[in-house]
Amino acid sequence: MSGIERQGDESVEVVVVGSGPTGLLLAGDLAAAGISVTVVEKRPRRIGNLSRAFVLHARTLEQLDARGLAEALEEKGRRLDRMKLFGRLTVRFDALPSRFNHVLMLPQYEVEKPLLARAEKAGVRFLHETELVGLDQDVDGVTLHLLDRDGASRTLRAAYAVGADGLRSTVRESIGLSFPGRSVIRSVVLADVRLREEPTDPLTLGAVGGAFVFLAPFGDGYYRVIGWRRGRAAATDEPVTLDEVRETTRLALGRDFGMHDARWLSRFHSDERQAPAYRVGRVFLAGDAAHVHTPAGGQGMNTGLQDAANLGWKLAAVLRGRARDELLDTYQEERHPVGRAVLRSSGAIVRLAVAARPWTRAARAALTAVLGISPFARAQAVARLSGIAYAYRAPRGSHRLTGRRAPDHALTEGRLYEALRAGQFVLVTPKGTAPGLTGLPEALTLAHWADARSDTVLVRPDGYVAWADDEADVSRIRDAVNRWMCPAAFGPAPVRGSRGGLG
Repeated sequence: MSGIERQGDESVEVVVVGSGPTGLLLAGDLAAAGISVTVVEKRPRRIGNLSRAFVLHARTLEQLDARGLAEALEEKGRRLDRMKLFGRLTVRFDALPSRFNHVLMLPQYEVEKPLLARAEKAGVRFLHETELVGLDQDVDGVTLHLLDRDGASRTLRAAYAVGADGLRSTVRESIGLSFPGRSVIRSVVLADVRLREEPTDPLTLGAVGGAFVFLAPFGDGYYRVIGWRRGRAAATDEPVTLDEVRETTRLALGRDFGMHDARWLSRFHSDERQAPAYRVGRVFLAGDAAHVHTPAGGQGMNTGLQDAANLGWKLAAVLRGRARDELLDTYQEERHPVGRAVLRSSGAIVRLAVAARPWTRAARAALTAVLGISPFARAQAVARLSGIAYAYRAPRGSHRLTGRRAPDHALTEGRLYEALRAGQFVLVTPKGTAPGLTGLPEALTLAHWADARSDTVLVRPDGYVAWADDEADVSRIRDAVNRWMCPAAFGPAPVRGSRGGLG
């Protein structure tokens, strides 16, 4: 804590602003690594039962598996292995190369519950009904200016601060970052309803007659409806009626499936925006504070959770002296391109769904035809949507696995993602290599392939490959581990990696 305390300031190592899924995962990761964390949240201390997000994709489930949370969430949600697009094309998830070869339908509030319990158990302190009104930073830390529910002001001093405070992020505004982009479609309606007729397809996206509707089950008897129709440009605060939702659904899907008993009706404008930087000095942005997408594909919450998984271990490593500050620059280098790619893919789905001009309808028909006849194109599209296709750029000369997602390999000690639950790097070597690997850092999990593989892989805490080698050369292994985990003893830590570095 040296260097961040100032007289009159309460101090902590990291402050996370916002207690949605992104903020909760990040805070829990940091606290589990022994970092002192405070979460600032202007909402009361409760988790509601209404949310826009309701989909967990394969890569996110893998990240949650690495924290021991996926199994319980799988029991609560509904697994779906296919989705119907534009009335003609069925996209399947059951061929994904993951133990989570499906989409899990589960509302955001059910995801937040175990994340909150984990964070509290790890020692995260929460300041609810406390609003951030501004922040200042200097070379040693960040000073956050807060107001509590009674209007009393206070300051909080931290080594680093993270804004996970959503679309209208006060953190982003306080560090002077713009949020360029635009509203893609206006007056999108959201509704949670019961249906008298169950749809043939579990996930349905229909676009007919100047309207589109996405219909998906929660698993508790309710269905989420996301709908829009051309010419209906109502203001955001104009109330939504169930009749409006029914009419939009009939236009897009041909019938309304006997919708009734709406427990939630809302309207919003769907934006595409991305901050130009995810890091400014000692302040970071994650989740919707850094990027917002259209709801198509259900990628928003998933992208934010993966932001948190990327940033948490890096902050912990720097704060504990296991990495130099330059490591934190790789958060921007790795996650900003992913956010941009998600903007493009989700935006493309919406633009094709609302296609009105002959050439855009022709483009939709052409894409549907290509995906319908090409197994490779379908597999690539599904891998992107699920998040497992994304890899981080590796330096020239790196091993082919560097920067790629590490699949959940079988180890003699169990599974790789079980080994990652320690929140540490995992070094996986062939059987019989261990005797030569003495004196390695304590914050390293050593494991062995369950089969006859002869290569060696160093896996980052977020499940991506930091370094790999086709052999089990003890000298090269020691060199790689030291460069990643002992920079003070070995010289400058890699910013983008040495032989098989960050990627």
